[in-house]
Amino acid sequence: MPDIQQRLRAVVEKVAEKPVPEDPEESLFESGLLDSFQLPDLVGAIEQEFSIRVPDADLNPRKFDSLARMEAYLATLAP
Repeated sequence: MPDIQQRLRAVVEKVAEKPVPEDPEESLFESGLLDSFQLPDLVGAIEQEFSIRVPDADLNPRKFDSLARMEAYLATLAP
């Protein structure tokens, strides 16, 4: 079973339709891979992949800026 970061990488690549940088700390928004219009699609895909619900209050590009940040955010949602 792939680890969380590999699953996140696959989700981001599907939404962005481009390869994700190798560095999990690299900003996906500053690098131009994603833009703010893709944030809802990204969050929806993450919700589907991980069977979670992201509260509207958490729809902040900062939380989803890199694979590492997404992984840390998901850890806060774990039961």
